[in-house]
This record gives sequence, structure tokens and C-alpha cells, in this order.
Amino acid sequence: MNALSSTKLIAVINGSVQAAVPCCRKKALLRPKNYTQMKTLMMMVAVSCWLPAAAQKWAKEYDFVNDCVCGTSLVKKAGKYGFVNKEGKILVPLIYDEASTMNEGYAPVRKGTIWGFVDSTGKVLVEPQYADAASFREGLAAVKKEGKWGYINYTGKFIIEPRFENARSFCEGLAAVTNAKGFWGYIDHQGQLVIPHSYDFADNFENGEAKVIKRDKTLYIDKLNAIVRQ
Repeated sequence: MNALSSTKLIAVINGSVQAAVPCCRKKALLRPKNYTQMKTLMMMVAVSCWLPAAAQKWAKEYDFVNDCVCGTSLVKKAGKYGFVNKEGKILVPLIYDEASTMNEGYAPVRKGTIWGFVDSTGKVLVEPQYADAASFREGLAAVKKEGKWGYINYTGKFIIEPRFENARSFCEGLAAVTNAKGFWGYIDHQGQLVIPHSYDFADNFENGEAKVIKRDKTLYIDKLNAIVRQ
């Protein structure tokens, strides 16, 4: 995606809530090959609403407070992550070693080295079992198991079996995935390859277009793989 949006982050420093810091972010972050190392940075990106001033009092209790998304905020204290509501009430206990922002009512969480999913009430949706996991988008979440990426539904069932070297979340009905040679293409919700693995880089679709790179040349393609601009 190529659009930028302005958001704010809460900074909690030495127990004091600092002024919100405006920032620009890509609506879909690039997924590097070593995606796990970048997840902490991705998690810090605010994606929704700014917490009200009333939240600042309880926010001081935490080392990190993310923006409110789906009525919940990701928080961190003493190295553990959980979720609270807009009033600061704990919804998901701070028992996880890592977590991503809640999306579509669910969030990926890590215990030790494996990932699972919880809902906004703290109920475990999918027990930790994946080497890596991304947030749900369009009813599917990309997860890594036995070295390959695939996509599960809300029950944890694989809708698209793990067979990709790398994968992005779905956007506008398509998801960018890589083959064994590291080339990117796009699949649909059934896992069918609709745009061949022919790109060195592929971003998510937005407004019917996706940014791709081929032989160091940046292009924008449509869902029929036609070049619309460059």
C-alpha cells in the first residue's frame, strides 16, 4: 500500500505519560524476510483511535500503552503483555511474552517461543502452537508452522495449508506470498495463485492497486496483474 496516515502513540516514561507523538505509518507494513525480529516495531504502530485524556491516569501503571483498537489497548508491564479496555480494566491478563494489536476481535499472543490467539475477553481462541503469527484480516490469519506459512480461520482450522516461505495478511481479497525461490505473487481466499510468483517484492492491495518491485523497478499493478502506473 502506498498511502500514509497520521496517528499518535502514547509514551510512558518513568511512570509519566508524555504528550502524544504524531507519526506517519504505512497502512500495511512491509514484511521483511526475518519478520519475527520486526514484529515489535510493527506492534508499536498505532492503527486506530487515540485514548482519551481520562486514560492517562491508568496508563501510568504500564511501561507501554498502545492506542485503543476494537475497544482494547495493548499494554506492557514488567516484560509481559496483555489488554485493557478504555477505562483501564484488564481484559486479557498480562501473562504473554509478546502480543500484537487486536484486530477483528482477536490478537496473536506469544508464550515462550510459540504463538496462539486470544479474544477481547481473554478467552484462548487457538492454543499456542505456531512459530509465528499475524493478526486476522478478512477472517484469515497468516501463521507459520513447521517452517511454512499458511492461513487459519477463527477456529484455528487451516483454510490454506502451510506451503509458503513468507506471507502477508489479506487485503482486498488477495494476499502476497512467496515461493521457494523467494519470488512474490498473490493468492485468493481459497489459496489459488491468481498473480504469478514473479516479483522481488509485493505490498498489499489498496484501492485496487499494489506496489511491486521487479528487477529493481517499482511498479503498481491491478488485480489482473496489469501495470497501471510506474
